[in-house]
Amino acid sequence: MDCNDDLAAIDILTFITDELLQTYKSSNGENEKARTITRFLDRWNDDISIAKLKGLALEFETDLDWFNVSCPLSVAGLQGKIIVLDFFTYCCINCMHVLPELHSLEERFPIESGIVVIGVHSPKFENERNAANLLSAVQRYGISHPIVNDSRSGMWRAIGIRCWPSLLILSPTGVPMMLLMGEGHGKFLQEFVAASLSFFSRQGKIDHRGLPIKLFSDFQPASNLRFPSKIVRSPNGRYAIADTGNNRVLVLTGGGMIQHKIGGYQPGFVDGNLTTARFNKPQGIAFLNENILIVADTKNHAIRQISLTNGMVETLAGTGHQGNERIGGRLGPLQPLSSPWDVAIFRTRDMDMSFHLDERNILEKTIMLISMAGTHQIWGYFPEGIIWWKFRKFEPLCCVSLIGNGLEENRNNSYPQNAAFAQPSGLAISGDVLYIADSESSSIRKASMIDGKVMPVVGGDRNPLNLFAFGDIDGRLFNAKLQHPLGVTFNDANNRLYVADTYNHKIKVIDIESNDISTLQIKNQDNTNLVLNEPAGLCLDANGRNLLVADTNNHSIHIIDLVTLIAQPFCLDFSLIASASETDAPQDAQKTKENNIIRTLPLDLIKPSNIFFNLRLSPRLNFTEKAPQKWILKSVCQSVKVHPSCGTLLDGTCDLQVQVTKPDFFCESSQIFTIEFVLNLCLSNCCLVKKITVSIKRNDITEQCISNHNVIIDIEQ
Repeated sequence: MDCNDDLAAIDILTFITDELLQTYKSSNGENEKARTITRFLDRWNDDISIAKLKGLALEFETDLDWFNVSCPLSVAGLQGKIIVLDFFTYCCINCMHVLPELHSLEERFPIESGIVVIGVHSPKFENERNAANLLSAVQRYGISHPIVNDSRSGMWRAIGIRCWPSLLILSPTGVPMMLLMGEGHGKFLQEFVAASLSFFSRQGKIDHRGLPIKLFSDFQPASNLRFPSKIVRSPNGRYAIADTGNNRVLVLTGGGMIQHKIGGYQPGFVDGNLTTARFNKPQGIAFLNENILIVADTKNHAIRQISLTNGMVETLAGTGHQGNERIGGRLGPLQPLSSPWDVAIFRTRDMDMSFHLDERNILEKTIMLISMAGTHQIWGYFPEGIIWWKFRKFEPLCCVSLIGNGLEENRNNSYPQNAAFAQPSGLAISGDVLYIADSESSSIRKASMIDGKVMPVVGGDRNPLNLFAFGDIDGRLFNAKLQHPLGVTFNDANNRLYVADTYNHKIKVIDIESNDISTLQIKNQDNTNLVLNEPAGLCLDANGRNLLVADTNNHSIHIIDLVTLIAQPFCLDFSLIASASETDAPQDAQKTKENNIIRTLPLDLIKPSNIFFNLRLSPRLNFTEKAPQKWILKSVCQSVKVHPSCGTLLDGTCDLQVQVTKPDFFCESSQIFTIEFVLNLCLSNCCLVKKITVSIKRNDITEQCISNHNVIIDIEQ
């Protein structure tokens, strides 16, 4: 957690909260714990020591963007509701851990019972201030309660909040009652809310009306990819993608042909065959060999194994529930984990000091390295057991902390247990070196697999406590600045480390000899700049010539030629398997009809045709300022060429050129191409993402061929 300066009001609130929590925890039995909360509430009205709190007039600023409601909310307008304000920033792993606690609270106490949970997004990073980026996070995490983007942190400063996450509980009259900092307060929060509802109901102060809830995830239709995170390559050149938003893993050929869809849109924690197995927001993946995948099943707090040989998924480590241990050491399925974010495979021999005539005959053993984002550490899973650092013996199937003391810091050290990370989120192995994307310190670090020594590479700050040293500056070591990087991959072909600088929406490359980082100037095929949106995963092809990028918030994969720096879409082909199955996201029939438009045009078979698209918004809608309005070709008939293949809208317009190359073949199939528009829109004080897919067909009946066409698309709310 990161902290701000003290204010008197916050000191009072912190004191009374700590006092209540200590009494609550020391009470024996559930009845005594309940009485502790009741006594606290009984003296609430007459307690003169909290007069300063009662004098606070908290209110949201009026020009903020709201999500999951059809109109902005206010503290004054919520009189009669117990309000739980969740001060969060969407990058923070601890904030993510609070979401299940709030979900359980909302399930037990719906809005009509007299309570409302409001997420007050108080951004740490500059990138998080953008409403469109926050909306993607709301959809990615499945948040259903109202969210306000307090981009200037006005409410944070008004009360003097210090840490992410912080839960501020307001009475039905809007007075701060309780401040819970950090995670792990779920049970106490439920008991406190239950007692408060009973207490204020007896006084007739509870309002049981509903609220204008409107989930903005409704505006994002199902897709073949939804918030993809990591992407990896097998020894023989096929790929696997963590299709995080669809809670599944995709295995595909080097050409993009999907071979397996493992998991399902509905999250779960289920082992079994490839169809029935379930994941929950998987992030990291690694090929153990050509037919075995290791998965960091993040929201299930587990490490899973997919065997393509026998078609089964099994759990190697983790219980399915979040743990908080910093040491570990138990057998994998008995060892609780905390938000594993990525995995990497390292192989080495036993350090057993025995004499061997030929060291090459000693078999290497496998170590699965885990970036444990929830405890800010690097862990290891040992399928075979091994004697390793300082001749320590690791038992077979154990899962244990290896590097990092669990403090959230950017601390490098020669001793692995004295080093500290800040939400490590990406791993890459090169020889005996593990490279780490340490997201909350906005730095790239490395650890020796010989002795565990942790060293800086680029980014961050020399002060290990400074987790705000972020920016977008190329350079060397600490002079360079990144913004919440999530992905790294090493290229043996040129001895370079590639970085997904996630919140800067860029791909960067590090010279590991000099610790210099520079930005790749990537272009599309039409010579426009490639516009990424929070890329999280990177992978190189077999010869190191092409870099694949998981463009997370754009729900797509790009392939970049590292010599020319030209990017093109890496299209996925699902034709080998069923186009729709229980692993796919459900699609609402009416929404599909609205968002998939078919237009028939009399195209010229001889000359190139120009198609001009004009997307017109209804009066209540506007394009979100500074947010990307993108389009990309999803499919193109083999008998035509369409240029360009992707781009951005300018005032809602774009144009393409279509050239027919095989007229005879073309006449057999009327569909020419499909284009997808991804729009960031504003509706009053709310933001939404809307996808529109337009399929262009040729009218084979008309004899008149026209070279210029205007396609007008009206976008309604």
